[in-house]
Amino acid sequence: MPGRRVGLLAHERGVAAMTATVTTPRATGLDASTPASSFARHRTGVVLVGALALLILGAFLIGGGTWPGSLTVDLTGPLGHVSDWIIDNRDTHPLFLYFFGHISNAVVLSVRGVYLVLLAAGWAGVTVAAGLIAWRVAGVRLALTAVAAFILCALLGMWVPTMQTLALMVVAVLASVILGALLGLAAGLSDRVFRSLRPVLDTMQVMPAFAYLLPVVLVFGIGVPAAVLATVVYAAPPMARLTALGLRDADAGVMEAAASLGATGRQRLLTARLPLARKELLLGLNQTIMMALSMAVIASVIGAGGLGDRVYQALASVDVGAALAAGIPIVLLAVVLDRVTAAAGKRIGTTAPQTGPAWSGWAVVVAGTVGAAVVARLVSKPTWPDAWTVGIAEPVNEAVGWMTDHLYSGVPVIGGTADWAAHFTTWILDPVRDGLQWLPWWALLLLVAVLAMVIGTWRTTLTAVLAMAAIGVLGVWDPALNTLSQVLAGVAVTLVIGFAVGIAASRSERVERLLRPVLDVFQTMPQFVYLIPVVALFGVGRAPAVAAAVIYALPAVVRITTQGMNGVDPVVMESSRSLGATGMQQLRKVQLPLARPALLLAVNQGVVLVLAVVVIGGLVGGGALGYDVVFGLAQGDLATGLVAGAAIVCLGLMLDRVTQPTQRRTEKGA
Repeated sequence: MPGRRVGLLAHERGVAAMTATVTTPRATGLDASTPASSFARHRTGVVLVGALALLILGAFLIGGGTWPGSLTVDLTGPLGHVSDWIIDNRDTHPLFLYFFGHISNAVVLSVRGVYLVLLAAGWAGVTVAAGLIAWRVAGVRLALTAVAAFILCALLGMWVPTMQTLALMVVAVLASVILGALLGLAAGLSDRVFRSLRPVLDTMQVMPAFAYLLPVVLVFGIGVPAAVLATVVYAAPPMARLTALGLRDADAGVMEAAASLGATGRQRLLTARLPLARKELLLGLNQTIMMALSMAVIASVIGAGGLGDRVYQALASVDVGAALAAGIPIVLLAVVLDRVTAAAGKRIGTTAPQTGPAWSGWAVVVAGTVGAAVVARLVSKPTWPDAWTVGIAEPVNEAVGWMTDHLYSGVPVIGGTADWAAHFTTWILDPVRDGLQWLPWWALLLLVAVLAMVIGTWRTTLTAVLAMAAIGVLGVWDPALNTLSQVLAGVAVTLVIGFAVGIAASRSERVERLLRPVLDVFQTMPQFVYLIPVVALFGVGRAPAVAAAVIYALPAVVRITTQGMNGVDPVVMESSRSLGATGMQQLRKVQLPLARPALLLAVNQGVVLVLAVVVIGGLVGGGALGYDVVFGLAQGDLATGLVAGAAIVCLGLMLDRVTQPTQRRTEKGA
């Protein structure tokens, strides 16, 4: 899955950087007695003393209170005028008629064309094509898995919605890959573009999907074009990031050799950089596919149709069984595509024996697909027969009803899930929220500055403080602190469980094998599908919102932690074992320190993913910024939705800066 391989990349590069760049003070030209070196050694103490002095001084000069109204900016008027102008000119202005209109038509024609091809191939042709492509790329085992997955989609009665979703995903992924590759190419070849593009990609990744659904709908209206373009905005950043990473990390020796042979810049790109970055490019494709599929349900809110619409409609009527029947095909599509692209990535660079021309295998794929489609059309209808479907909605709803009746309340000794939710809200969420809102606004900014300064640099500190201050300027200080309390609680629970499970999986291959399918399901299942069981077990409020965020973020944290722990150099582990270290000593003294880059990446991903479910938490009583975003989309209120979405981006930027050390700090810590 994507998180696992990202963790491996980050761990390998992080450990390499740590071992390659650690230097002594004398090697860097700083004597241990210089003031700069003394400050570096006592940095945390100096920062804390300075913060205490500022805290005392601020208490006398500024006092307490929430963010002052005189420092806020009301964007309701300007954004309202923008919304009105778009609505008034959408059908007449040349910008919409000759630019956005052509984009919309191209998207509609592309999706319709792919969908008609899938329908023409029929269930037999599509299933055989999936199996043959998986066989050609990944082998017989994955070919059988792909065939079984598509047949199961049909057995659940979801063949037509699956084809609708697949058609939309093909177009969205293709557009995301092209856009992401072009942006990544520019960022990989230019440091200036890389620095300029990074905050844009950060914003695209952290901005809740609901926040930019509203502008897309205003421009393109409800329908397939808006759904595809919203998916592209969400799914393109991984391709851009990994493309840039692969190009920038190309082996310096190979590049120098190519330059010494007189190769031009274009020749070096085509013959050296791109071939060396093939694995990163394929990983970017993998992550783009997974993120596009994760948007299937959210895009259904604005007319995407397909499986996402089935899930959304089922949940609107509180039909967990029907939602699960539509959610399982999304999981199956994600698992098949993930396995196939991952297997293709592993084969890159290997030398397999050639039994014939390279095109012969793909000729078999085309011939087999056409043959299966023709035979199926001659024998029966191209669509899956209704008599061959199996209904799972009723037994699933009965199981959910039993869980609600027996686990919600009245459980002896441990209490029901409703009691757990109430205790979590009373003992954790309320104190954290009230504590944050009780702090004076300037004291909270000071706290953010201290945390960022201890772990980063002056530049990251300034970024974190400005991001937090921007929330106050936007006029959503108290709702943002409410959201922040939920994020902090969710991240804490996610990291405690994720680190424990990840360490256990890294120490036992059996545990890792057992966890893998479970993590696959939780990572690919749309959040809306398990939202109703969470509400059924925990009720409505902030606790189920946090529970949904934990379920969503936990798989990535577990995978990255496991990969980071497994990536520790076996030679180092063997050396510590030969010196008599126990298993616990190896864990504490060797694995955890060397896996630090991967663990920091797990923290970062935990923060981003928990924050990403803030909007969905707003649908089940989480309130705060998530509710504002959903309200803005439902009411067509551009100001409310965008301001809340911008505040969530600022929260994500601040949390990223206070949880991720800079490279310099990482080297010093090592």
